[in-house]
Amino acid sequence: MREEVMSAGVLFAQTSARAEVRPEEKSAPEARGWDPEDFAREQIRGLVRTVFFSNVERPVRQVVFSALDAETDVKSICRKVGEALATETVSNVAVVGEYPQVLPDAEMYQEMIGRPAGHASTLRRAASRVRRNLWLVPAAEREGDKGATASLHSYLGEMRKEFEYSIVAGPPAGESNEALAMAQFADGIILVLSAHHTRRITARKIEGMLEAAQAHILGTVLCDRMFPIPEGIYRRL
Repeated sequence: MREEVMSAGVLFAQTSARAEVRPEEKSAPEARGWDPEDFAREQIRGLVRTVFFSNVERPVRQVVFSALDAETDVKSICRKVGEALATETVSNVAVVGEYPQVLPDAEMYQEMIGRPAGHASTLRRAASRVRRNLWLVPAAEREGDKGATASLHSYLGEMRKEFEYSIVAGPPAGESNEALAMAQFADGIILVLSAHHTRRITARKIEGMLEAAQAHILGTVLCDRMFPIPEGIYRRL
């Protein structure tokens, strides 16, 4: 049989159980009529329920996703997580990244941080509402190293005030201190690894850096995962 592959999207593992593979993950590729897109959706749904709804003692409301490699697409994963989360709750969910065509200018950004109580939400005016409770929000403008951490924390703090849940597409953890600053302020960070690009030594180094900074690592997502096409499906292609 010729070797063919199909992508399963993403695999999620909690920090405390990254080496474990759930039984359904082992059997899925052999299942008759196995659909990689359905498998990916189930992984995203499991991620949402595990991260946001499994710990009542330490509720998670704001999560940063950060890739270890610049080639890895974090924004699309955040969008999928946001869509899944919005179906699990009636609360407002924000997915933060460079989604809207027009980003807030400097004056609008200052208004976001220092607006008086009762002022109409500038974040929501700059955002795109794609579902009843799902919003795509522009990322904060980068201000260079000077004051960058304070600005990011202010922006994320404003996000908490406006939305019950926020999912932030952060910059690559291995290339920017912004990811570390975000992880320290948010409820946790999820590292996105690529099956094609991420090196184990790089992953361990970045994980150690985050742990040293006392950032809460919620887990990892493995994307670009490929499975062989099951024999039964291959015959019908």
